[in-house]
Amino acid sequence: MHGVGIISDITTKTVLQKRKKYFIVELLNTKMTVMVPVDKAEEVGLRPIIGKKEVPKILNLLKEDYEEQEEDWKIRYQNNLAKVKSGSITEVAEVCRNLYKRAKDKELSIMERKLYESAYSLIINEIALARNMNTEEAGNMVSEILSV
Repeated sequence: MHGVGIISDITTKTVLQKRKKYFIVELLNTKMTVMVPVDKAEEVGLRPIIGKKEVPKILNLLKEDYEEQEEDWKIRYQNNLAKVKSGSITEVAEVCRNLYKRAKDKELSIMERKLYESAYSLIINEIALARNMNTEEAGNMVSEILSV
């Protein structure tokens, strides 16, 4: 949900009288540093970036037809937010595609626009790292695919 980050360290800390190992993650977009308990990493969606070979799968998913969603924007927003929070790049790509294509037909709520921007940012940052390219190139590639 917070974007691409780099694990800069693994440390042991005592929190509430319990010693635990933590990943120190530096988030690239916000320059924030967060501590993630090692034993909760998967649960909170921490995962390696996709491999170069997985990028075409994500790009093809962005090309697919828009899936009709719940009409009530609040329910649709909650469903899409859960997908983004899941940490699954395929689910983030689905949200990005569906909201982009929905916006062509109907106006998105402010919260949905922000969620689209977040999903779009997550996709381009991950593709940029996976393909060793800058985010502007990745953004152009994703925008071109979405607009077809």
